[in-house]
Amino acid sequence: MPDLKLVIANKNYSSWSMRPWVLLRAADIPFEELQLAFSDDVRVVGIEAYSPTRKVPVLMVDNEPVWDSLAICEAVAEMFPEKQLWPADPVARRHARCVSAEMHSGFQELRKAMPMNLRTRHPDKGRTPGSSKDIARVVRIWEECRQRFGQGGPLLFGSFTVADAMFAPVATRFVTYAVDLPPVAAAYRDAILAVPAVKAWCDAGRAETAYVAADEPYGRPK
Repeated sequence: MPDLKLVIANKNYSSWSMRPWVLLRAADIPFEELQLAFSDDVRVVGIEAYSPTRKVPVLMVDNEPVWDSLAICEAVAEMFPEKQLWPADPVARRHARCVSAEMHSGFQELRKAMPMNLRTRHPDKGRTPGSSKDIARVVRIWEECRQRFGQGGPLLFGSFTVADAMFAPVATRFVTYAVDLPPVAAAYRDAILAVPAVKAWCDAGRAETAYVAADEPYGRPK
């Protein structure tokens, strides 16, 4: 069993940290959590000791760093094949990798206009042509995955996979910004938010009190 230490930042704000944390927790893989904090200019205080990119998350595997959330998820799936963190079916597995990579590299307007914030509610904020286009694409991905590959359970590919970890922060955004979703997408949002690992992260994020102005474009809720 490798010695795993996951370096993360504020759970209220850090969507990238959320992804591998949720994956490890949902798969019941033991790891040590090291939580750092964002500064006012969104630097991660102390991260230089762990990451060559100075960004979170970082997974220390026997004291060797694996950085970037998708690379971490791939490494975890490789180290623990028995956890079946990618779908077993080759077609479904390729599709899961595609949508995970798309989430990793895309949706820039959604990230910018609707940053993750677990403890606040900003109904109808962040609606721009770009974010609306991104939301529509997320809905299409969720609907296609559920309809083609979701027969074995309530998640994108039935049971929990890397793809669910990648999209979990988006589901929280849809709650924070009160995004109306069609039935299939709404059902998936509720299903992923009900996963115990996701719920544990969200509960911890809501309990945090640190306020980082750069991550709060709409200010404190009234």
